Amino acid sequence: MKTLQKTLFALVAGSLLSVGAQAAVSYGSGYTGQPYAGVKVGQFDLDVDGADKPTAYGVYGGYNFDPNFGVEAEFVGSDDADYKGGDINAKTYGAYGTYRYAFPNTGLYAKGKLGVARTKVDASGTTFARDSGTDKDTSLAGGVGLGYNVNPNFGIEAEYDKLGSNADLMTIGAQLKF
Repeated sequence: MKTLQKTLFALVAGSLLSVGAQAAVSYGSGYTGQPYAGVKVGQFDLDVDGADKPTAYGVYGGYNFDPNFGVEAEFVGSDDADYKGGDINAKTYGAYGTYRYAFPNTGLYAKGKLGVARTKVDASGTTFARDSGTDKDTSLAGGVGLGYNVNPNFGIEAEYDKLGSNADLMTIGAQLKF
């Protein structure tokens, strides 16, 4: 297993293990930290000439320390899209710090996130041998989104993420809060 993958798994495992301890902590204003988990679907926009945009599927989880600040980890993979007679697909792992701004009395919130992502793009074009290969990039990544809390335990989000210099990701998702 690669070092970044081990680090991301350690961060997620550590976050999940600390959830039990953190859930009992009150933050003065009566807010108790809140873990969440969700799924998302969307589309990768890869900086590869002649490639279709692969459909993305992912899972994510996080923990809100207070109503504004939290942490989040995600994995997003894709199906195979057409690329010069062959296929192209992408995978990304990310760990982020998050900030949410809740619009008063609406259930709507804006979300920003900043962290590190590892993105891997595999291409197998058949037109030319040079059209095949793998590109891996670990870099600073971030995103912005808009969400709506349907009720205290369920929300939906639309998000745009910039994953380094060669990939963008647009998704919609749903999350359960515990």
